[in-house]
Amino acid sequence: MKVIDTHCDALLKLQTARLGQKQLDFRNAPEIETNLQRLEAGNVAVQFFAIFVDTENVATTDQWKYAQEQAAIFHEEIVGKNEKVRFIRNWKDIRSLAPDEIGAVLTLEGAEAIGNDLEKLKTLYQMGVKSVGLTWNPANLCADGAEEPRGAGLTRLGKEAVQLNNANEVLTDVSHLSVQAFWDVMELADYPIASHSNARAICDHPRNLYDDQLKALIDKKAPIHFALYPVFLKKGAETATVADLLEHIDHVCALGGEKNIGFGSDFDGIRSYIDHIPDASGYTYLLNELQKHYSEEQVKGFAYQNIMNMLPG
Repeated sequence: MKVIDTHCDALLKLQTARLGQKQLDFRNAPEIETNLQRLEAGNVAVQFFAIFVDTENVATTDQWKYAQEQAAIFHEEIVGKNEKVRFIRNWKDIRSLAPDEIGAVLTLEGAEAIGNDLEKLKTLYQMGVKSVGLTWNPANLCADGAEEPRGAGLTRLGKEAVQLNNANEVLTDVSHLSVQAFWDVMELADYPIASHSNARAICDHPRNLYDDQLKALIDKKAPIHFALYPVFLKKGAETATVADLLEHIDHVCALGGEKNIGFGSDFDGIRSYIDHIPDASGYTYLLNELQKHYSEEQVKGFAYQNIMNMLPG
């Protein structure tokens, strides 16, 4: 059974290694949890790769350069050197993948790098970005993030960015937004997605979503993809099991979201793991475990079919 995973941070790891004068091989580097070898082992058919600039450690004047470098790494190292990896330029490309191909989608996590210049966002579209999260956890010029104490919503710039996403059939990712910014996005976005968020009723973490937010995504037929990160699954935990993930799945199903559920692992951006799922190869174990609790048809939905039914185009 194939998998579509809507979030990983492999590009940041590859860039960080380069800056440290170390070259990691995307094909099999053990440091990369979503390397090609592991994606194949986990039967991942489509992996979303996020551009993420660590604003705590990168000066404002360098952030655009860092984002461009990660886009270049995506094209050079992920899709440029691997015949089995296909660049998803348009959503329809996912539907024409060969059985042995892995689709690679470029995304943006946090709009800090564009500053107040929407022409840079358009440039990212040209580079292949198909999903945009306006913030990471702090605030920026577009919106407040999930851990910004002020809790404000979208700025005028943020609203214009969402409208640009709509015009270009680009997803707007709500996973790191403040609650108010979430609602502002839901009012404006044609293609919202929660690429790596879980249920706050089960685990009270700022990065998770309240029931009314989940219901809004369900009503809008938007993907709700769970992160495989113990911190988001079980309050105060550094370890978790598939049983902990099942609580989140069951909860969203009870809200009417069975057809919205998917996975956005957050691999390469997390520090602890669900038992037996330390990297992308663990999807084989996860899907086998899920089939002990859900029908094969339901698990196929969670793994890939739900989001296929919701993508633009």
